[in-house]
Amino acid sequence: MIKNNLLLLVDGSSYLYRAFHALPPLNNSRGEPTGAVYGVVNMVRKLLDEVNPQYVAVVFDARGRTFRDDLYAAYKAQRPAMPDDLSTQIEPLHAIIHALGLPLLMMDGVEADDVIATLTVQATAQGIPTLIASSDKDLAQLVDGHVTLVNTMSNQRLDPAGVLEKFGVPPERIIDYLALVGDASDNVPGVPKVGPVTAVKWLTQYGSLDNLAAHAGEISGKVGESLRASLEQLPLARSLLTLKCDVVLPVGLGDLVRRVPDVAALREQYARLEFKTWLERLPAAGHDPAPTAPAPAGQAATRLQDAAAVRHWLACAPDAPLALALDVAGTDYMQAELLGVALMADARVACVALTGDDAAALREALRPTLENAQVHKLGHDLKFSMNVLARHGIALAGVQFDVMLESYVLNSVATRHDLPALSQHYLSETVPQPLAAATAVQTCARLHAAFVAPLVGTGRLQQLYDDIEQPLLAVLSRIERTGVRVDAALLHGQSAELGARLGEIEHAAHASAGQAFNLGSPLQIQEILYGKLQLPVLKKTPKGQPSTAEDVLQELALDYPLPKLILEHRALSKLKSTYTDRLPEQINPDTGRVHTSYHQAVTATGRLSSSDPNLQNIPVRTEEGRRIRQAFVAPPGYQLLAADYSQIELRIMAHLSGDAGLLRAFSSAQDIHQSTAAEVMGLPLEQVSSEQRRAAKAINFGLIYGMSAFGLARQLGVDRAAAQDYIDRYFARYPGVKTFMDDTREQARADGYVETLFGRRLYLPEINARNMNRRQYAERTAINAPMQGSAADIIKLAMLRIDAWLTSGAIDARMIMQVHDELVFEVAEGSVAAAREVIRAHMTDVVRLSVPLLVEIGTGANWDAAH
Repeated sequence: MIKNNLLLLVDGSSYLYRAFHALPPLNNSRGEPTGAVYGVVNMVRKLLDEVNPQYVAVVFDARGRTFRDDLYAAYKAQRPAMPDDLSTQIEPLHAIIHALGLPLLMMDGVEADDVIATLTVQATAQGIPTLIASSDKDLAQLVDGHVTLVNTMSNQRLDPAGVLEKFGVPPERIIDYLALVGDASDNVPGVPKVGPVTAVKWLTQYGSLDNLAAHAGEISGKVGESLRASLEQLPLARSLLTLKCDVVLPVGLGDLVRRVPDVAALREQYARLEFKTWLERLPAAGHDPAPTAPAPAGQAATRLQDAAAVRHWLACAPDAPLALALDVAGTDYMQAELLGVALMADARVACVALTGDDAAALREALRPTLENAQVHKLGHDLKFSMNVLARHGIALAGVQFDVMLESYVLNSVATRHDLPALSQHYLSETVPQPLAAATAVQTCARLHAAFVAPLVGTGRLQQLYDDIEQPLLAVLSRIERTGVRVDAALLHGQSAELGARLGEIEHAAHASAGQAFNLGSPLQIQEILYGKLQLPVLKKTPKGQPSTAEDVLQELALDYPLPKLILEHRALSKLKSTYTDRLPEQINPDTGRVHTSYHQAVTATGRLSSSDPNLQNIPVRTEEGRRIRQAFVAPPGYQLLAADYSQIELRIMAHLSGDAGLLRAFSSAQDIHQSTAAEVMGLPLEQVSSEQRRAAKAINFGLIYGMSAFGLARQLGVDRAAAQDYIDRYFARYPGVKTFMDDTREQARADGYVETLFGRRLYLPEINARNMNRRQYAERTAINAPMQGSAADIIKLAMLRIDAWLTSGAIDARMIMQVHDELVFEVAEGSVAAAREVIRAHMTDVVRLSVPLLVEIGTGANWDAAH
């Protein structure tokens, strides 16, 4: 029989109690109570016969406390302990449910209703209608055009119109309704003297509980007094009544497919409980169909060995997302060899080897589906797959669900986002690294199922994924495959010069130390600085040794020559080994360009990072760093165009804080550092010196990174009292900034996270740590993360807009790099003026803040000249 594309969710706990209290006592010949088991199983069997669902789960409350008990100590406190006659029926009931081939779920820390809500959200996101079997009125809040509530004991079905008819309010107001009238069954207090009629009247008049609370003064009489006296408790009531839709579950919808009943197990249970009629209707012994378990990770894959088999397998695939994983040799997307591909559709897994004589024919059989944007693809790090396939002539399209990005958007700091880490963290399963492609697609499918509900149910995270991270994947793929030209000869010359300079520094350092030593050895540096020269010990390592970390050497360098030489040697050595020596080796022999890898799921704040080479760390303020940028060149007939957001994080600070002084300075196009100096020093703008402007710049940028008076003092070369005075005067002139910082810290302590302008959540697991250093670091991060994260989101949105314009073919130009707040383009010489205006417009208009966004644009034959 064809099953209906429907998810049936049975509230097992609700029906267990209803059956126990509503039905007459029933016992077997040994005196064991069996009535509740019979009532629940009978209801479930009838439901299965009636609706014949494709997916089903029976959900029970787990034992122990839930998060609601932590919110409200009196939650369900009035409920008596479960009667012994009922508790003894739980084990046989669970056994029968398993034997019927029905998935059974219980999750610690939450209630059955929360699990039901999470699965409902998952099903809706995948276009699967849901039928919830329960008598619990709380679940009415889930009802919509895709979700129906049924009470089989009263044979009542509630769609949105039915909820309105039964309760007098629509589903989206059920929580507000119950918060007003209370829920005696759960001991959730309502507003005294307010019953269903009054609650419906108020919600009809005012529209919502929030609006009612805002107009509580308008309610007359005793009931009005009662409402006003209850305003403080209403948010708690609403929290207790709101179902949690983002429970991380060990299964997805694919694991809830109905299985063939285990008739032998049913026969054993029915015989024990003496359900004689049901026992008689079972097939005779020896004719039991084999039970079918849910498809586990590691399911055997079908090997498709010819093009006809590939086309047939794909033709039989359902419309559900097609999971995809590549089998490759190598980690460089520009050189990796494509060995094969694994596919998964619904519960079917297939592998296609692409190394034999028929590899070309197999690729052609795969191409129509892989290039079909209407077939949504699911996988992990699909940008890498897109790049590898592109090199083999396949333009992967329909990339929709990347579990690496889903995990990153959901919680960037919960775990690493490689597939083994995700499997361990979210599925509690250990998988090897590297992962076989057939196992990878199954792991990806299960992870995606686990991420759907939390993304949909947590703030604006699904929108962040859909509007920014997922579409950016294709943009970054194009940037990576385009690459950037590098002048190898120029870099070789720079390497020779750096080598000579490093020799000079080494000679001077040996002279300063009075002996030769290895400038690359922290141990030898420690012995020279603290043993021989007796320099002051400013900080120690965790093992108690004097530190030679960079920040310590920077402070020592203010007073001593040798630490300064060591720092210069370190900086130049890093430039030489990382860039001037390495970049020529990274030029791809086929393209003549360097191809970096951009990482969307590494930094906590949403900023992109890059590797091989790391373009983010090339210094821009040193002569040596600028000379390296001179080696990034335009091809003949083109110019490089660099477009850089100016002071974007300070502008976001002005927007978020709403401080009048900052808003005024940016809106009037003043030099913000000069303006801050004038405000803090109490001077006219024209009297601000360059030194005072430098100090104000340090304050402006330092405070948004949570810099302390000690840190500012060290940066400005003043004592701590003077630095604290600067900070105090800054906050006195910009009080909105101080309020914003204080409020942000408090909000972060309460919620455990902060958000960007676009809803990206930045979790702070150490915000309430007992260790003061960890806690203070988290507080500094809480202040800076909304600005840095918002800046990251803004430039990503700008990249999406500009990429759409570039791919339309309106101009001969390509986006080739993204570095912090800067985008770099190759533009045909005749199109530079037009590109400049369009790029500026897209970058400045991508979001409307309280202050204008400013973009500085330069052009030149190389990257340095474009600044």
